[in-house]
Amino acid sequence: MKVKANGIAINYRIDGPERAPWLILSNSLATSLAMWDEQAAALADSFRVLRYDQRGHGGSDAPAGRYPFDTLLDDALALMDALGINKAHFAGLSMGGATALGLAERRPDRLDRIVVADSPCQSTPQSSQQWEERIAVAQQQGIEALVEPTVARWFPAETVASNPPHLDKIRAMIRATPVNGFIGCAAALAAHDYASAVASVKCPTLFIVGEKDGATPTAMAKLHEKLPGSRFVTLPGAGHISNMDRPAEFSRALREFLNAG
Repeated sequence: MKVKANGIAINYRIDGPERAPWLILSNSLATSLAMWDEQAAALADSFRVLRYDQRGHGGSDAPAGRYPFDTLLDDALALMDALGINKAHFAGLSMGGATALGLAERRPDRLDRIVVADSPCQSTPQSSQQWEERIAVAQQQGIEALVEPTVARWFPAETVASNPPHLDKIRAMIRATPVNGFIGCAAALAAHDYASAVASVKCPTLFIVGEKDGATPTAMAKLHEKLPGSRFVTLPGAGHISNMDRPAEFSRALREFLNAG
């Protein structure tokens, strides 16, 4: 289904009982709401699960230009408004994780609990340069040139070597990402910082990360240390898209956190 929000058409899907608490799931760069299939299936017995395609991804509009990260926050809030959602749990991975933390800092009145997965929630001079290099590849060679390098970066070498079925699902999502959407959101990731204000977050917060997601576990452990009362979960053997590498463990961590008193 699609709805007009913040000036674009946003593609979304809802699963679960009508009167259940809302849980919004926000995707990473170069994926779609399909990355959350396993979590939606696991959690739709207890939650009204809203998945949506971030601007420039999946079935949502992909306007040209560089997107400020705050525009991604505006999209999520506008989607909530359009669907009549006053307050929700919000979980996101990578780009979606930074979206969750940014929303918690800006509009805590709209959120109950947040889950930040596999995201340091800020760019660095080094990461900004890497994003600009990937933007140049997308502009000059198209999205196909980014498929295998992205898979190699997102997943542990042993996972890539064994090539489980979810890797082809990821490849298909990367391939389907519009160049405009990749460029726009990569630019957002090249210039964002929600980590600096993490201590101001009042929402109950879970940080969850794949053990083998490069430097991200260390960065997220620091976020956890700076936010008193937050929880921190590491998923053994998982890479960057930890919810697809360890779907059952990821879903269990979400359920335990969202149901906590």
